[in-house]
Amino acid sequence: MTKVCEYFFTPISPWTYFGHERLVAMAKKHGVQVEVKPCDIGKVFNVSGGLPLAKRPPQRQAYRLVELKRWSEHLQMPLNLHPKFFPVPPDAAAKLIIATRLAHGSDAALNIAGAIMRGIWAEERNISDADTLIAIALECGHDGKALLKSSETASVQGEFDRYTDEAIAKNVFGSPWYIVDGEGFWGQDRLDFVERAFAK
Repeated sequence: MTKVCEYFFTPISPWTYFGHERLVAMAKKHGVQVEVKPCDIGKVFNVSGGLPLAKRPPQRQAYRLVELKRWSEHLQMPLNLHPKFFPVPPDAAAKLIIATRLAHGSDAALNIAGAIMRGIWAEERNISDADTLIAIALECGHDGKALLKSSETASVQGEFDRYTDEAIAKNVFGSPWYIVDGEGFWGQDRLDFVERAFAK
């Protein structure tokens, strides 16, 4: 039986960006099926004690920048510490990812999710802008206008709400969050443990 990794995230998280391609590569290596579950991290924070960045104490905000620079250099991944379009509402991007999964499957959804994250953190793109999302989908080989239209349907909203409810029910409190064999792992810095769980 194929092992499954539930992948809860918001596409606007830099930590999710850092871990995304590594997760995809690990899953491919071990034959693990990734269930792509973008969720409303604001609602998750509301019930789990998390705070949006702007409401965090200055000490935490300052250390976050240190860690982002540190991880960017360690992983040799480009990162704008102060992106032009951050923060912006991530819901439209999250729903585009869901629409892609429904239309083209999980691999396509993972691919477009990675492109969206690079758009924010490396390419100075506004992932809350409809034309930008259409362009990203086109670059990934899809009909961007059709996917965007699909992303605005009640069925996609229902999936987004369901993933958010699942995240809350499964005690998720941050992004990225991986669940393997019922065990949760928070953060891209836990991917070594995730890979061990894949290999069991």
